[in-house]
Amino acid sequence: MPKVLIVFAIAWFVIASGCTAPSVRSSLRQNAMAPGQAPKVLAVYMPWFGDHTHIDVGYSSQDPGVLKGQIQQARKQGISAFVVDWYGESRPYSDHNFGVLQEVASENHFQVALLYNEPEDEDAQATDEAMNAFDEAYKAYIGPEARFRDTYLTYNGRPMIFIFPKRGHVDWNRVREHCSGWDAAPLIFYKDDPPPQYSADFAGSFAWVQPGRAGWTADGSNWGEEYLDNFYKAMSKRPDKITIGAAWPGFDDSKAKWGLNRHMQSHCGKTLDETMSLYRRYFDDSNPLPFLMIETWNDYEEGTAIERQTAGCGANQPQN
Repeated sequence: MPKVLIVFAIAWFVIASGCTAPSVRSSLRQNAMAPGQAPKVLAVYMPWFGDHTHIDVGYSSQDPGVLKGQIQQARKQGISAFVVDWYGESRPYSDHNFGVLQEVASENHFQVALLYNEPEDEDAQATDEAMNAFDEAYKAYIGPEARFRDTYLTYNGRPMIFIFPKRGHVDWNRVREHCSGWDAAPLIFYKDDPPPQYSADFAGSFAWVQPGRAGWTADGSNWGEEYLDNFYKAMSKRPDKITIGAAWPGFDDSKAKWGLNRHMQSHCGKTLDETMSLYRRYFDDSNPLPFLMIETWNDYEEGTAIERQTAGCGANQPQN
């Protein structure tokens, strides 16, 4: 076989096998070493494994040893904080695990924050439930009585709380006014654009893994470039709001009980690499992106976990 064909065949095999794909660590390193001011990297964290209502991923989210290992691994990859999926007292297992995680974080120079899922109740009840949840968070995790409050993620001295909307029945005007008496009023962030009547209640917005207007494709080829581009373009024109960028390795909800057979290819790590760098189209030293949030650290049910992802294809598996 001619040498040129041999070289071509070897190159094709390497690419097809995924050996040239960027790893999670290399993607984070490239982000940190990029020209200009790099954003602080966060990662969304699921605290519910081990309670038997979710799939078995080989560990319990309430095991301090597991949490310590996860934090140490995340720090080595350049991640500064876990943004933890949280429902308040309505999910006691996850609520308890956030407290354990915050304690372990305090011992390992790491930070945590809450990603509050809006309740799906009707208007008045949803608002009361949200205010009760914020009261709980302030007392146990954020306020002056919280034992490990120094580990809670802040921006300019104010605690950051992320909101994942559901039915949109919460009156955020009431919630923000309710929290105005905190020793440092929280900065609240909404997924994408909040309802217009509540725009002033939010300090900014965060992007979330999705394909955008074109929708999910059967082959998973739409990794969300148009959506992310539109998000950054819009936020770059809103200097009064704080932008939380997003990156993801792909998506596959086939293991989730609520799954809808939605897929987004990982392209052997290239999807993560692309989503981690897209913000540079609109943010630079003169307008730096303050935060970039990886979605997610360990959501194996929707196929977005980077915890066990390596450079090779098919490395993101739920089992040890």
